[in-house]
Amino acid sequence: MIIKVLLTLIFLAVMIGVGLYTRKQASSVDGFVLGGRAVGPWLTAFAFGTSYFSAVVFVGYAGQFGWKYGLSSAWIGIGNAVIGSLLAWIILGKRTKLMTQHIESRTMPDFFGTRFSDQGLRVAASIIAFVFLIPYTAGVYSGISRLFEMGFNIPYEYCVVIMSILTAVYVILGGYKATAMNDFIQGIIMLFGIVAVIAAVLSAQGGLTEAVNKLALLPADGATEPGSGMFATWFGPDPWGLLGVIILTSLGTMGLPQMVGKFYSITDEAAIKRGTVISTIFAFIVAGGCYFLGGFGRLYDPVINPATGKIAFDSIVPAMLVTLPDVLIALVVLLVLSASMSTLASLVLTSSSTMTLDLIYRDKKSLPGEVEDGTIDDIVSEKVERRKVVVMRVLIMFFIAISLLIALNPPTFIAQLMGISWGALAGAFLAPFMLGLYWRGVTTASVWACFIWGVGLTVINMLAGNPINPINCGAIAMVGGFPVVWIVSLLSPKMNRQQVDKIFECYK
Repeated sequence: MIIKVLLTLIFLAVMIGVGLYTRKQASSVDGFVLGGRAVGPWLTAFAFGTSYFSAVVFVGYAGQFGWKYGLSSAWIGIGNAVIGSLLAWIILGKRTKLMTQHIESRTMPDFFGTRFSDQGLRVAASIIAFVFLIPYTAGVYSGISRLFEMGFNIPYEYCVVIMSILTAVYVILGGYKATAMNDFIQGIIMLFGIVAVIAAVLSAQGGLTEAVNKLALLPADGATEPGSGMFATWFGPDPWGLLGVIILTSLGTMGLPQMVGKFYSITDEAAIKRGTVISTIFAFIVAGGCYFLGGFGRLYDPVINPATGKIAFDSIVPAMLVTLPDVLIALVVLLVLSASMSTLASLVLTSSSTMTLDLIYRDKKSLPGEVEDGTIDDIVSEKVERRKVVVMRVLIMFFIAISLLIALNPPTFIAQLMGISWGALAGAFLAPFMLGLYWRGVTTASVWACFIWGVGLTVINMLAGNPINPINCGAIAMVGGFPVVWIVSLLSPKMNRQQVDKIFECYK
């Protein structure tokens, strides 16, 4: 216990120390939200990866989908690396950086409002982002607190409260630059931690071959005879369900404000190329390792929720790790703490900046096509800039408080919380954002239609008692957004051609 407490205190002291070190750079809006648009490839790549993978993945998803699909759940990690990291950087990185800098966009709602010449889109997008980032944040709190409960024997409620306070201090002090620097430190811990934990778990089962053999002997769900082998096969017992999870967790990153925002702040195109490689390798190790580890969850006795009589999926990974030596448990706690605090920092920073810049202080912008030199005249006094930063810091505390209330009484499993959040956000934002970077023909009406589609499908499914699994519903919302934008764009009035051409000048 002394080892665990000491390592955790050192880790937290470093995080807060970085916040204090970078606080001077967080005095302006650009400094607080984007790190001055001068964050290098290593910091950006690690910030992308650590924001992507949190306790939701390590505890919630790895446990639930490892139990459901066995070793085939490792495909989810591979999909996260190839689609969620590699393709996300290739498809979005350069174009996002150039266009958002050209139209002086600081947030995704700001992008929608300026790119499609409708400030109503900016308001709607900011509300959607704020509302649906809350369940995701609650899921992260829930995941990390369960690991702390396992490692320190501290009641879940206390863990959630402690994490929320630490996150508030850490983000409020230094803004995005502190987050990026801490993400780099946290990412290194995650890389070493996941390798060490996998090695320890496999060793406890007699090695990789023996662990796979044990998994192959387990009966399928509902069967009594052993030896189905389904949990040790390439595609597992439910390939189509597995595909839905891969789509949700991989494609979704391209439509999430807190993920796309990383491309706003990177220094230049050369940094994007290096960041692409770094981010992909990071995802292969961390995501692939998490799901590979979760695939062995059935070799351990499941924890049954006494209230429902069903398996408590969020307790599967903690049950796997509780028998490890104290030093490794301390490493696991630091691993999940690293992953989760970086994700929490990104979520609360995105939410507070969106509410401040896109709802409370909506600066009146000239449209790019109406400005002589193609830039936006948005000179704001230093006093107003400082006021915006103060408002963002207050909203960070507000956002954390709401998420804390949900985390203290979570309505469903972590995986379902994330499915609802990602489904609504990426279902609404993914298609119009991606197509808006490439296709001049996207219309304002098609963006509104996709907002209604993504949020409407998710909310209706939730109110109806989730007749479609939230994971699959989220995947449908994301993929379905593309035909919605395409069809409505063909049928609705086109945007002003000169104005659109002015926006796309940034690619010449």
